[in-house]
Amino acid sequence: MAATKVDGPAIGIDLGTTYSCVAVWRHDRGEVIANDQGNRLTPSCVAFTSTERLVGEAAVNQAALNPTNTIFEVKRLIGRRFSDESVKEDANLWPFKVVAGNDERPMIVVQHEGKEKQFMPEEISSMVLVKMRETAEVYLGKKIKNAVITVPVYFNNSQRQATIDAGAIAGLNVMRIIAMSQPPLPLYMMPVSNKRRTVLVFDLGGGTFDVSLLNIDPGTNMDKGLFEVVAIAGDTHLGGADFDNEMVKYSLREFIRKHGKIDIHSNQKALRRLRTACERAKGMLSSTAQTTIEVDSLHDGIDFCTTITRSRFEELNKDLFSKCMKALDKCLSDAKMDKRSVHDVVLVGGSTRIPKVQNMLREFFCGKELCQSINPDEAVAYGAAIQASILCGGTDDGRLVDMLLRDVTPLSLGIETEDNFTMSVIIPRNTSIPTKKSRRFTTIDDNQTTVSIPVYEGESAKTWNNNLLGKFELTGIPPAPRGKPRLETTFEIDANGILKVSEEDLDTGRKNGITILNHGGRLRKEEIARLVLKAER
Repeated sequence: MAATKVDGPAIGIDLGTTYSCVAVWRHDRGEVIANDQGNRLTPSCVAFTSTERLVGEAAVNQAALNPTNTIFEVKRLIGRRFSDESVKEDANLWPFKVVAGNDERPMIVVQHEGKEKQFMPEEISSMVLVKMRETAEVYLGKKIKNAVITVPVYFNNSQRQATIDAGAIAGLNVMRIIAMSQPPLPLYMMPVSNKRRTVLVFDLGGGTFDVSLLNIDPGTNMDKGLFEVVAIAGDTHLGGADFDNEMVKYSLREFIRKHGKIDIHSNQKALRRLRTACERAKGMLSSTAQTTIEVDSLHDGIDFCTTITRSRFEELNKDLFSKCMKALDKCLSDAKMDKRSVHDVVLVGGSTRIPKVQNMLREFFCGKELCQSINPDEAVAYGAAIQASILCGGTDDGRLVDMLLRDVTPLSLGIETEDNFTMSVIIPRNTSIPTKKSRRFTTIDDNQTTVSIPVYEGESAKTWNNNLLGKFELTGIPPAPRGKPRLETTFEIDANGILKVSEEDLDTGRKNGITILNHGGRLRKEEIARLVLKAER
């Protein structure tokens, strides 16, 4: 892996749905950095008041009194369209308002400094990233510009692009976007072995779920290791927040059954307080068989208290647990690997503390002990810090410098070449990246000088069920009878998992650029520049 010497330290940031974490690699060891409250995890929460903007614990602490202007779980919006089903479902549960903006981009509406303002998800995420950057700057006593930011394995092209944009708005040079499976945690967090091993990383966080299968080859001399992602699966809309939602729904049913107060659904302050109580109860159920969900004067002066058992919690979320296991099955199936071939199962993400999750995994892997020697909340940031150090040439540790990481693309990439909406796959999912693949096309009309080809990502045979990334516009083709021009289009995915496109007329040798039209994914450069200036004010 090539390293480039950069000014100042480089940090690793785990930009999470519910919590974020920042780490740095120095003196040949990783350090997770505590924030100004002394906590190593910072809530991914931003609040707006009449006088100021709050991020982290300060935002959470006032959420019950200011629910409509306290923004959380914004990672579930980033890189998505307002018309996406998941966006509509989430918007119905959130106390803050989400509306459609330009290019179908979801916009978050708040009252701030006496005015109604709208923010893009990238802007809110950038505010959390600024908090992470400032936390590291205080600790290290230096200005920081360079960072590696993690994304869920199953983030698509638009979501990865939007995360890079959020980093740029935060004033960061995003050296690399890496999937959560990619950091070389097994080498540093697991017992050293000189044998090739297959490791399954089960990452269930606050809002996303990833399962990754990796082959780890220590190399001939233990200094040159290969980490190869064999297959991935997951859900960018499955995590601890969904377990919380089921508990909130259950509690509301109980409150209405006991008191008949249906109008509680419109009391955003009550819903925010109830959600906090449910989050606390969920955590308690990881260590006790039953607990209470209790909120004083929840609605119309009525106190609410109900007992919930671990078995009831598991019943409420049985469909979500089932989704986790289906994704696990899919990952092994894609890799054409038997579960008995897996040597280690590594747990990452706070939601893997849930006893039901651990029991399901032990049962699935025939009683195998799970690797719990790493801190599931901090592992991803730790790995990102390692990658940041490698990329900037800031480590003398040979184990790091000579380590090769090979990731895969999460979704198939293809085009629609005919009028029957058939998806023609060019880069199949689970293809190792970086990668470059080419395919030849031609014209369908006489004297055609421009060809427009829609580009999609997804697994459906029909393009209408897949995600439109944009359109290739191939221009400057010399007039000729249809079918005669030989046009070679190349898809290239870089180490960030970002798609780039180029085109060449093989008959003339003339190369043309291809424009991927903006469909609500990536911000234009001038928009980013404007938002950077806005953020600095």
